[in-house]
Amino acid sequence: MTTARAWLDHSLRAVCVALFALLVGLVAWQVFTRLVLGQPSAWSEEAARHTFVWVSLIGIAIAVGEKADVIMDFLVERLPRSLQRVADLLAYLATLAFVLYVMVFGGLQQSMLAWSQKNPLLPLSQGQLYLALPIAGVLLTIYLLIHIAGAFSSRYVGHVGTPDEDLEAAAL
Repeated sequence: MTTARAWLDHSLRAVCVALFALLVGLVAWQVFTRLVLGQPSAWSEEAARHTFVWVSLIGIAIAVGEKADVIMDFLVERLPRSLQRVADLLAYLATLAFVLYVMVFGGLQQSMLAWSQKNPLLPLSQGQLYLALPIAGVLLTIYLLIHIAGAFSSRYVGHVGTPDEDLEAAAL
């Protein structure tokens, strides 16, 4: 399991870096054609917009996988470990329900509805471009299931404040 997780983490980071490099290249090309050539490239703006969406959604999956997403756990930290586990499970299950319904199910529906709709500027259909949502939803689902399994694990440590947070709390 840890080998598969490490492979997924590494692969997603590599994809995210490659997409971000592509995004920088597309935006640089757009600026060059607009300011130097005086004829802005329409396709590069559209490609940059869709690349930004893909980078953002894959980046969200990476952040959730690393538990680096935004969390306000100042209340949960004060609970006993058993209640922290319950709070984590509730949060993971609520997020999983949202991801499955909106991102996976809704994203697949949107992709299928737009599958035959041609993009006027890019050689892909709108449905192919919309696949970012269900793919990111599946990645988020994988990470959320890993976190849910971790909450049931005997190695669950709960929420522990960092030393910096403890110092800030003492200063107040």
